[in-house]
Amino acid sequence: MARSKSSHRWMQRHVNDEYVKRSKREGYRSRAAYKLLEIQEKDRVLKPGQVVVDLGAAPGGWSQVAADIVGPSGDVIAIDLLDMDTVPGVTFIRDDFREDRAVDALAALLNGRPVDLVISDMAPNVSGVAAVDQPRAMHLVELALEFCDRHLKPGGGFVCKVFHGEGFDEWMREVKQRFGRAVTRKPKASRPNSREVYLVAGNYHS
Repeated sequence: MARSKSSHRWMQRHVNDEYVKRSKREGYRSRAAYKLLEIQEKDRVLKPGQVVVDLGAAPGGWSQVAADIVGPSGDVIAIDLLDMDTVPGVTFIRDDFREDRAVDALAALLNGRPVDLVISDMAPNVSGVAAVDQPRAMHLVELALEFCDRHLKPGGGFVCKVFHGEGFDEWMREVKQRFGRAVTRKPKASRPNSREVYLVAGNYHS
């Protein structure tokens, strides 16, 4: 089947993308790794020895970055419905993080340890219709925030992709009720024409 013009344009942009080229050269699973690396450079959200949970982790670019920084004394647990190739230093749960069986698997892995940081680069499958895609995207970040309420330790952190649009301001108000610090970042690796930004929050309190 012949590619559509829009699909062809996307492929050309992807192939010529400097971060795609860097990710292949430097061994990262995706260009998204550089978004977290830029956030890390500015905000130092990741530290050696942390317990980190990566929601919607596949293909694993963020998990790679997290595992490199937390090191052998830390632990990275990645969760996704999609399969993900093994990442050194990362334990993978293939499941929906909202399901009881995923929660039980996570609890067994944590073995009573608190979660220091929740990270999420999740995005819905897009239809191209903003009235459909934005509510789906906001639903995901609401679920990620609920996950923090269940698992994040007092003083913990949260890094999450979120899209500007309907529901964004209300969600940010909820975040600020739970975290002592909450800012948004637009990494250089985030395409300029994308509405995505990244919440960086810290000092969690329930």
